[in-house]
Amino acid sequence: MSSPKEKTSTILDEPLLITGGQTFHSVTDKISSITERKTPPAWFIAIGISGSAVLMLFGMIGYLFWEGIGIWGNQVPVGWGWPIVNFVFWVGIGHAGTLISAILFLLRQRWRTSINRFAEAMTIFAVMCALLFPSIHVGRVWVMYWVAPLPNQMSLWPNFRSPLIWDFFAVGTYFAVSLLFWYTGMIPDLATFRDRAKTKIRKIVFGILSFGWHGGNRQWKHYEMAYLILAGIATPLVLSVHSIVATDFATSQLPGWHTTIFPPYFVAGAIFSGFAMVLTLAIIARKIFSLEHYLTIYHFEKMNKIILLTGMIVAYAYATEFFMSWYSGNMYEWFTFKNRAFGPYAWGYWIMIFCNVVVPQILWFKKFRRSIPVMFVAAILINVGMWFERFVIIISSLANDFLPANWLYFSPTIFDIGMLIGSFGLFFTMFLLFLRFLPMIAMSEVKNVLPEADPHFYSSNGRTNGNKSISLSGEITGEADS
Repeated sequence: MSSPKEKTSTILDEPLLITGGQTFHSVTDKISSITERKTPPAWFIAIGISGSAVLMLFGMIGYLFWEGIGIWGNQVPVGWGWPIVNFVFWVGIGHAGTLISAILFLLRQRWRTSINRFAEAMTIFAVMCALLFPSIHVGRVWVMYWVAPLPNQMSLWPNFRSPLIWDFFAVGTYFAVSLLFWYTGMIPDLATFRDRAKTKIRKIVFGILSFGWHGGNRQWKHYEMAYLILAGIATPLVLSVHSIVATDFATSQLPGWHTTIFPPYFVAGAIFSGFAMVLTLAIIARKIFSLEHYLTIYHFEKMNKIILLTGMIVAYAYATEFFMSWYSGNMYEWFTFKNRAFGPYAWGYWIMIFCNVVVPQILWFKKFRRSIPVMFVAAILINVGMWFERFVIIISSLANDFLPANWLYFSPTIFDIGMLIGSFGLFFTMFLLFLRFLPMIAMSEVKNVLPEADPHFYSSNGRTNGNKSISLSGEITGEADS
């Protein structure tokens, strides 16, 4: 028998995913009210700050087009500077959304239902930020179409053996499938918004977006099949996208990049940083919108366990590549890794080690895994560490190449820093707009994990299971009449 304190069901033998005795009506009312009520002043303040960062970003991009990429800190030998660091970082952030949505859906993990919607949104916005940087990094952006894998009037044919071309397909496909998956999942909730609309404009907009959804049996059948197919398509993309980004480095001859461990190492790191970002956003949303009954400590603990697992994989990858650089007997590889740890960029390397290896170890302890302040600080530090990981891999390897005569210390300019801050502004602006106008939690999926969705369990009308009466909060109330 479960104790009332743990709020577990006797049938499912797991903590209730949605607490507080929620019903179908209360779920609809709570999530819909976030977009229906008057916009809070805090939202205007937040979007004012993030919007200012976006304006700064676009202003700097305009100046970049006018002056050229010389305004960045890029030089010889560091031809790939902060723009590519930011690209790899944002692609990694976008991994958790598809993992939560697709893979956990296929594995029938019921706890994903409260976090999958804004995790999917996070994926879309992170990939948008990621695609920005390779686009402006080419320098002559007015001939950007030359890099597309299509023949053109200049008779330039793409080299399909190049991982850079694979990037075009992988990231583009990942964005398209993630967008379609996100939008498909929202259709029933958009129809709910349409039916609750009190203004004509709102009714028309959500009527168009919901594609005439009325919730019939045939519609649900086709919807669930489409959702399952999209989940199956999206699942291999989680592995392929960052594997291909890793291959951009691994197929080179540069010491520190030329290693076969990069694809699995990058995928684990992407999931690691992506879940940390989901956790950060979930904690903030939970507090601002009073979603304690929907985003519970149980959800956070599950995410912390995945962060701990992928963090250990990342730590193992760090140790492996350091060991192999020594064991290989290659003097260039061994020098590169010694130089990372004890050379001019040692400060970045040890920030990476502290944030990505030391910080996640606190999640071994249940007390810390369930402490919101601890996990919030840990999630932020992990994302700081993952950005520095990309910085160390790209900058330190390029700055000290085969010829010591070429060595030069890389220093970012104000434009490098400004564009990094601006990319966060773009991400948070898009995310704030999503929170304000679209359902941030998947109402239709959350209802599926409520007790009253199970005809063999209990419901709000007082039906009992066996000789025990169980309330919607999951508490056993005592003996019941047969």
